[in-house]
Amino acid sequence: MIRYLSFLLVAPVVLAPASAFAQSETDRLREALRSATAQVRALEDQRAVLQAKQVEADRDREKLKTQNQNLRAQVKEAEQAYRQAVKDFNDRIGERDQVLDQWKTQYGEAATVVRTKEAALAKATSEAASFKASNKACEAKNVELVRLSEGIVARYKEMNPFEKILDHEPVFGLKRVDHQNEVQDYQDKIISQKAKP
Repeated sequence: MIRYLSFLLVAPVVLAPASAFAQSETDRLREALRSATAQVRALEDQRAVLQAKQVEADRDREKLKTQNQNLRAQVKEAEQAYRQAVKDFNDRIGERDQVLDQWKTQYGEAATVVRTKEAALAKATSEAASFKASNKACEAKNVELVRLSEGIVARYKEMNPFEKILDHEPVFGLKRVDHQNEVQDYQDKIISQKAKP
């Protein structure tokens, strides 16, 4: 019983600080609980903010993904349009080259024709000048032949019958040699006036 009593006596002394200790422990635990609750709330708020940011980031990512797909489609269309434009341009250049080749060929043919015509014209002009010179020479020789023939005709007209008889008289032939010499001179003059083509 003494033990019991000592226990009762010791118990309040021990229990008093224990209850004070329990009180302070409870307060500390409450404080820790409040602190933990505040931290949990802060973390939940932080989580909510982060989730909102993630949702917004997901929305932005989807938006950017859609924009990326649209831009890729536009780039693909632009590439196709570019390729088509390059093909059309190359086709037009090819057609232009063909037309230029045709023009060059036709120009070459026309230049050949012009050169041929110019050569023919130069030859014809040269021949015409030669023919003119030759024609003038022939006209001059014709004039001289006409003058000679008129001289011969005038000479025979001026002959009196006595001279004609003397010219043709076979026995004496006095004037015959003079007449033959005159005929030979006229023949030489006529031959010298012969046109040479």
